[in-house]
Amino acid sequence: MAAELFGLAVPARSSGPGVGAPTLSTKVTLRDRWHRLRVNALLAAQTGLAAALAWLLAHEVLGHPQPFFAPIAAVITLGVSIGQRLRRAAELVLGVAIGIAVGDAFIALVGTGAWQIGVVVTLAVLAAVFVGGTAPLLTQSASSAVLVATLAPPTTGIYYGRFIDALIGGVVALAVMALLLPVNPLTVVSRAAGPALDMLAEGLLDSAAALAARDPAAAGAALGDMRAGESDLTRFQDALGAGRETATLAPLRWRARGALSQYVDAAEHITHALRNARLLARRCVTLLQDAEPLPEPLIAAPATLAEAVRELRRELNDGVEPRHTHELALRAVREAATAYADGVGFSGSVVVAQIRSIATDLLNATGLPSADANRLIRRAAHLPRTPSPARAKASPDKDAHGR
Repeated sequence: MAAELFGLAVPARSSGPGVGAPTLSTKVTLRDRWHRLRVNALLAAQTGLAAALAWLLAHEVLGHPQPFFAPIAAVITLGVSIGQRLRRAAELVLGVAIGIAVGDAFIALVGTGAWQIGVVVTLAVLAAVFVGGTAPLLTQSASSAVLVATLAPPTTGIYYGRFIDALIGGVVALAVMALLLPVNPLTVVSRAAGPALDMLAEGLLDSAAALAARDPAAAGAALGDMRAGESDLTRFQDALGAGRETATLAPLRWRARGALSQYVDAAEHITHALRNARLLARRCVTLLQDAEPLPEPLIAAPATLAEAVRELRRELNDGVEPRHTHELALRAVREAATAYADGVGFSGSVVVAQIRSIATDLLNATGLPSADANRLIRRAAHLPRTPSPARAKASPDKDAHGR
C-alpha cells in the first residue's frame, strides 16, 4: 500500500492482451528509478530515523538490553500507507501484546520446540480473532508469537518489557511522521490528483476525437482507457486519507488544512464526473454505430469539458478562484444545448444529458453548492423553443422534447 501511494508499484498500462506483464520489467528506465527514489526519499528517512530513535529510547533510557521490538514496531508502523498509521499503530501494539503474552506464557510453561511453535501461533491468532482483530492484527500477533518462541524465548518468566518496546516503536514512528519529518499533504494529494484528472480529461478528448472521426472503435477505446484508469482514482482517494492524517497530526502542516479541504470536497464530484464520462463514451459508441445525426457542437462539447478538467487541476493546485473551470464547463453545456436544438437522435440526447451532468460535477468540484451549480447549468442550457428546420420538417407539431 505504501509503495502504491508513493509510486513504487504503479504498473504501466497494457496496450493489449498479454502485453501488460512483460512491460513492467522492460519499460522501467533509469529516469523512472531516480524519480521513485526522489519521491520516496522522505519515507526512507522517516523509517530510518524512527528505528534509530526507538532503539535509543528503549535501550539507553529504559535500559532494555535487546529491545528489538522497538525498531521493528517503528518500521512496521511507517511501512503502511500514510492515512492508516494511527489505526495500524494501535493494531500493531495490540497484536504485539497478544503475541508476546501468549508466547511468553505458553513457552514459559512448556518450553520451546516445533509443536510448541505451532500451538503458540494458533493460540495467538485465536486470541486476536476473539478481540475482533483485522488481518494486520492477526499477522502481527502470530509473528510476535513466533519471535518469542524462537529467537527470544523467556528464561525467567514473562518479560513485559517487550510490550513496552513495541509501544515505544509505534509512538516514536508517529512522532517522527508528525513532528520531525512530516510530509507535505498538499504535495501528496496534488501528485495523486494529477493522474486522475488527466485520465478524465484524456477520456473526454478521446471521445470528442472519436465523434469527429465518426469512429465507434475509437470511442470504445476511450471507454476502455477510462475503465483501466480506475486505479488512478483509487490512489487519489488513498492520498486524501494520507493528507488528512498528516494535516491532523503534524503542527507544521496545520496551515494546509484549508487548501486540503478543497481537494476533499472535490474528490466525490470528480468520481461522479468519471462515471458520467464513461457513460458518455459508451453512448458515443452507440451513436456512431447507429449513424445518428451528429451536429458539430456535440463534437466540441466533450473537448471543452476536457479543457475544464485541465483548468480544475491547475486551479486546485494553485488554490485560486476556479473561474476558468466555471466558464469552460458552462460553455460545454451551451454547445450541447445548441447541438440538441440542431437535432440529435436518441443516443445523441443521452450524450447531451451526460455533458450537462459532467459540467455539474465539475462545478460542484470547485466548491459551488449544488443549488447554485444547477441554476447556472439551467441558465447555460436555456435556448428558445424554436425547432431547427430539420426537426420542424420531420415533426412540425412537436417541441424540442418530442411532445
